[in-house]
Amino acid sequence: MLVAIQAVLLITLVLVPRADPSPVRIAIGGLLIVAGVVLGVVAGLRLGPALTPTPVPHADAGLRTSGPYSLIRHPIYTAVLLAAMGFATAIGTWWTWLVAALLILFFWSKSRWEDSLLREAYGDAWVQWSRRTGALLPRLARWNSGSRGGG
Repeated sequence: MLVAIQAVLLITLVLVPRADPSPVRIAIGGLLIVAGVVLGVVAGLRLGPALTPTPVPHADAGLRTSGPYSLIRHPIYTAVLLAAMGFATAIGTWWTWLVAALLILFFWSKSRWEDSLLREAYGDAWVQWSRRTGALLPRLARWNSGSRGGG
């Protein structure tokens, strides 16, 4: 069901009315789309055969904590959101931004459910990893730790 909801939202994003794009909006949106595609491909390759359309973890896959997963717990969700934001930036109207906001809510909810499944499957290893990494965005404290004396 989650895959169907996700597909409907993404199709809706593409089909809602569009604005006439300016070159600046196309450039910024295009960069976001490319960043999303690159992040999605790298994260998908890192998962390898553990990549599934559902958030239910593979029993023998192990917890991925390196590569993009060292910064973000759900980089594929972030990749889709980056691409959606790029699309909305490039040719979006308020309809496009509304659907993009619904995508953010959808992936935030989906990530919380997936986190509960991962915590159940991997216990303390997941807890330690989640303290270092944000769900959909890197934790800001990670980047500021040097300026606070390393804490």
